[in-house]
Amino acid sequence: MYGWIWRHLPGNAWVKALISLVLILAVVYVLFQYVFPWAEPLLPFNDVTVDNQ
Repeated sequence: MYGWIWRHLPGNAWVKALISLVLILAVVYVLFQYVFPWAEPLLPFNDVTVDNQ
């Protein structure tokens, strides 16, 4: 898959590397801004199994 993306990016190796970096940063931004906040209520982070007795 990464090879397919690399072959379809325009430019030489430096331009491809820069575009790849921008794409990676865009994916990380979308994950932190939209996907993780949406999924956080669905995950069991607040289900505590240790009791204070």
